[in-house]
Amino acid sequence: MLEHAVVIAGGGPAGMMLAAELALAKVDVALVERRPDHVLAGARAGGVHARTIEVLDQRGVADRFLAEGRAVQVATFGTTVLDMSDFPTRHPYTLAIFQNHIERILAAWIAELPVRVYYGSEVTGFTQDDAGVDIERSGGEPLRARYLVGCDGGRSVIRKGAGIDFPGWEATRSNLIAEVETTEELPAGPRFDSVGVHGLHRMEDGRTVRVVTTEREIGPSTEPTLVDLSEALIAVFGTDFGVHNPTWISRFTDMTRQAAAYRAGRVLLAGDSAHVHYPAGGQGVSLGVQDAVNLGWKLAQVVDGTSPETLLDTYHAERHPVAARALQYTMAQTALQRQDDRIKAVDAVLSELVVMDEPRKQLAGRISGLDIRYDLGDGHPLLGRRMPDLDLVTADGPVRVFECLHDARPVLLNFGAPRRFDTAVRVLDASYEGEWELPVLGAVTAPEAVLIRPDGYVVWAGGPGLPDALSRWFGEPAG
Repeated sequence: MLEHAVVIAGGGPAGMMLAAELALAKVDVALVERRPDHVLAGARAGGVHARTIEVLDQRGVADRFLAEGRAVQVATFGTTVLDMSDFPTRHPYTLAIFQNHIERILAAWIAELPVRVYYGSEVTGFTQDDAGVDIERSGGEPLRARYLVGCDGGRSVIRKGAGIDFPGWEATRSNLIAEVETTEELPAGPRFDSVGVHGLHRMEDGRTVRVVTTEREIGPSTEPTLVDLSEALIAVFGTDFGVHNPTWISRFTDMTRQAAAYRAGRVLLAGDSAHVHYPAGGQGVSLGVQDAVNLGWKLAQVVDGTSPETLLDTYHAERHPVAARALQYTMAQTALQRQDDRIKAVDAVLSELVVMDEPRKQLAGRISGLDIRYDLGDGHPLLGRRMPDLDLVTADGPVRVFECLHDARPVLLNFGAPRRFDTAVRVLDASYEGEWELPVLGAVTAPEAVLIRPDGYVVWAGGPGLPDALSRWFGEPAG
C-alpha cells in the first residue's frame, strides 16, 4: 500500500490547484486522475474571473495564463454586460481562455512541483478511521492518506462515499454543447428564445465550431449523438449548418446542487464535487480554484501539526456561503436567458437598472469574486476581504503585495514605524503612498499593519487582537 499525507481524487482545475497549494507547503500530495494525461478533449469551459486571476497572480503564475488568454468584459446580468474596467484591481476583466488550455498550463505547473500523479486511475471506494483513509482505486494498488479530498465532479464518488447530502434543484432544461465542423455560414451572435440560448462560434483554429443549443425538452441521460445535435439546431435555426466530424458532444442541464457539508471527518470536497450549476456566467472553474486556495494552506497546517483539525471547519464556513451566492446568480441568469415576451420585459427593466453605478458594482463584484468577505467579525473594512495588490516600498526595494504571497505563506505587513512583532510569521516593514480602495466598497482608511493569510485575505488590520489572530489562524500561542 502506497502512503501519502493527502490524496486528491480528480485532476481538473480544482484538484490541480489544490495539489499545487499543498506542494508549495511541502505536503506529500498525490493526484488520482482517470485520464491517461492532462489532455482534455475539446475546449470545455471558457474562462476565469478577476479574483481567480488575482489568486494565480498571488502564486506567481498568472502570466502563464494571461499569455494565452484574452481580456474581455463579459460579466453579464440578463443580456447586459457590466463594465468593470474601473474596478481597483490589476485585472478588472474576465480572462477568456478555454479549459483545455487552463488544464494544460496547470499540469505544466504541478509538474514543476513535488506532486505525484497517478494517471489512468480512479478512486472506487474508501474507508476512514481516526488516523487516516484507506483508498481503493482502479488501475493500481491501494493508497493510504491522512486526508482524502474529492475533486471528482458532480457525480463525485467521494461525496457519495462520505455520505454527504447534495440538496438542490432538479433540472428544468438541458443543452447540447459540441465542437464540430460545419459547411454553412454561421449566424452572428447568440440567439435567445422562449426555450433558452443558442449559438455557434468559430474557434481559434478557424475550422472547428463550438455549438451550444438549448433543447426543446430535457434530454435523456444517455450520451447525445450528432443526429441529436442536428435535430436541435434545425428546430431553432431551420438548418443544422452541415455539422459533421464532431470532436465531442455533451449534454448539460441547469440542475443546481450544493453539498450540505464540505467535510466529513478526514474527507473533504472542492470544486464540482461540492457544487454544480448551470454554466451561465462562467462561475465553475473560478469557484473550484478558489475552493482549493482556501482549503490548501489550512489542510497543510493541520497535516504538519501547526494548527488543530478544527481549522478545517473554517473551510466550509467560508466557502459554502460563497458558492451559495454564486448558485443564486447562475439560477437568476439562467431564468433570464428564456427570452419569451415576459422575460424580455423583465430584462428590459433590469437593463436600465444594472448599468447604474451601485448595482453595476454590486453585481460585477459578485460575478468576479472581488466582493468576497469572509465573516471574521467586526473591525476594519479590510477584515475578511482580499488584500489589495499595492505597490509597496521596502528597505529591499519595491515589491507588490501579491509577490509576498508567492510561497503560499502568511505575511504581516507593517506600515507604521519599524517595530518588533512577537511572531514567527514573516514580517515586512513597508510604506505605500496612495489611496486604499476596495472593489464595490470604495476607499477605506489605511491600517497601521495587516496580517494576510496565504490565500490573500486579511485576518487582522491594526489595533488590538494580533495575538489572538495569530493563534486562531497560524497556531501560534496567544500572548
